[in-house]
Amino acid sequence: MEKTVELPWYVKLVILLAGLTLFVFFLIQASSILVPFLFAVFFSILLAPLSSLIERYRIHRVFASIFSVLIGITFLAGIIFFFYTQIVSFAEDLGMIEKRINELFDQFSGFFNAYLDVEPDAQLESAQDAIISFLQDNVEPLTRGVMTAATTLTMFFLIPIYVFLLLLYRDFLRDFFMMALAQADRDNKVEKVLNKVRSVVQNYITGMFFVICILAVLNSLALTIIGVDHALFFGVFAAMLNVIPFLGPIIGSILPIVYALLTMDSLWYPVAVLASFYVIQLFESNLFTPMIVGQRVSLNPLVTLLAIFIGGQIWGLAGMILFIPALAMFKEVCDEVESLRPYGYLLGKVKTREETEKEYFSSRFRGFSMKEEMSESGESDGKNPDRKESVSRKTGKEKGSSKKSAE
Repeated sequence: MEKTVELPWYVKLVILLAGLTLFVFFLIQASSILVPFLFAVFFSILLAPLSSLIERYRIHRVFASIFSVLIGITFLAGIIFFFYTQIVSFAEDLGMIEKRINELFDQFSGFFNAYLDVEPDAQLESAQDAIISFLQDNVEPLTRGVMTAATTLTMFFLIPIYVFLLLLYRDFLRDFFMMALAQADRDNKVEKVLNKVRSVVQNYITGMFFVICILAVLNSLALTIIGVDHALFFGVFAAMLNVIPFLGPIIGSILPIVYALLTMDSLWYPVAVLASFYVIQLFESNLFTPMIVGQRVSLNPLVTLLAIFIGGQIWGLAGMILFIPALAMFKEVCDEVESLRPYGYLLGKVKTREETEKEYFSSRFRGFSMKEEMSESGESDGKNPDRKESVSRKTGKEKGSSKKSAE
């Protein structure tokens, strides 16, 4: 008999860390391939129902895939054109903002001169030196960030090609996964996992789209009521950043608050912007997202934050957007695979004590009711011996009559 060698726990830990290191290194090195491909996978899953709808009108899949990609490109081009026009309009106020910043510097200089006995010129010179030294120290990260943004923009040209090919060969890819993963006793499970992954991505993207539309309307309406200029631009921009959980709403609210602080005469305006955005985010997190997106993307906040930070470190802004649906897909796979269910439980939302007790007692009572039904069926069989005897006599008489008829 062969003896199995059990590795010590620290050896297993070293192997696990080495595997994770190689995996992260692979993600970083292959970012130019994986990032556009993952975007294409999500967009193709989103556009697959549209392509199927077009194919119902006896249009070949090649042309249906092309039409679906063109519709998606037109929609994205409309969003880009909207932001371009809004940024051009916003750039016209840069002179006023610069003037306001100079006024604020003069006010701060007077404050330092009056209360802290610091010369204004020395204070401005020290601030200027600090800004210059900061730029000199961070010129390499800034250059790397600009190059990364340019590379990402270049990679986006590959996404429509990937989306077209994925839509065209979606049945072929599905058959491949069935052949590679399924067996005779688990075909239904593999198909169930594929359907759940597809529904999770579709539900997440479409749900986030509707949530972004609602937030754009509410943000723009609130800024318009307060009296902030370019309310539509700030409202849509803050709503678009909502795709990044937790951090996106904070970043999206900073820009209109700073703009209101620089362009308005009273501090009431930035405070009102902060209060309105806070109330809208409360509605979004407690009402809109649970009702529209639902519980299909059920990741707990700790895992979501880790996914955002890790994705940002690996792929930048694209990683912060992609890691959330990718992790939700992985959770669905873990929930269906028996050996991976503990990891699916770790990724899922933390249940309250009432929910845990309800599931526990419902499972116990379900098992108790099943035992009770089985015992009742057994007792009913035991309590009616006359019925058994009558049935046996009846079957015996039927056998005897069949024999006589045969003779």
